[in-house]
Amino acid sequence: MTELITIGSGALTAAINPLGAELSSLKDADGRELMTDADPAFWRGRAPILFPIVGRLNDDTLWIDGESYRMEKHGFARRSAFDRAESSATHALFRMTDSAETRAMYPYGFLLEIGFAIDGATLTMTAKIGNPGDTPLPASFGWHPAFAWPLPYGAAREDHRIVFEAHEPGPVRGLNLDGLIAEDRPTPVAGDTLPLAYALFERDALIWNPVTSRALRYGASTGPQLDITFPDTPRLGIWTKPGARYVCIEPWHGIADSVGFQGEFRDKPGVFAVAPGATWACEMRVTLTP
Repeated sequence: MTELITIGSGALTAAINPLGAELSSLKDADGRELMTDADPAFWRGRAPILFPIVGRLNDDTLWIDGESYRMEKHGFARRSAFDRAESSATHALFRMTDSAETRAMYPYGFLLEIGFAIDGATLTMTAKIGNPGDTPLPASFGWHPAFAWPLPYGAAREDHRIVFEAHEPGPVRGLNLDGLIAEDRPTPVAGDTLPLAYALFERDALIWNPVTSRALRYGASTGPQLDITFPDTPRLGIWTKPGARYVCIEPWHGIADSVGFQGEFRDKPGVFAVAPGATWACEMRVTLTP
């Protein structure tokens, strides 16, 4: 079993698994768990890193310069071993680079760094994608943390909601049974507020493409809540499975394929290009607010 790396302050403690550089636990000062219980009856994941794709590809196939490569949903980073590059009491940095195994799926050199830092009641997660090659590096990236629903502060599950920093009147994208973007659905957001209920997720995730907000608050109207900011990611997924005890709040810089898309990966919506010798970066912050 992989040894978890623990960092913390007096207000928060985080444990990170070097396998996938995955945030596995986030606890408050009293040791109450703020993340999923990872019940295998629903989903074993906790906070996978989505790279170099977000979501599913048509036929699980990546097309690059007319050549096809097999790539499973959300990419390979979430199942890859990362090296611990740095660590202290309050921060940790994990790193992976390309290998023969990754190049068989994604024929590029790359450097992927995932950092975690706790300052008071805030956890900051950072991602950096470096391009050591001499041609542009196409990629997508996404966060996928699963938070406890309900949070451990006594409020009922049905009292939990997500409050966006802005009104979100636009439609949400929907997935078909193959996990591909297939339709628009009317927004379930009333102004800036999404009351959480299992019925919202009977047809998989809710996807905002784009999302207007770059911050939101998750929790019940009373008791501590989570303030979540994602300044660099223009898309958002929210997901759970009916009956599960988590809700995923997922800022993305990518998206699943639309039904029928068979184009080059570099032309896919949500794909950005990292210039030779350059680095692309983004962050996500989670603050426990009394």
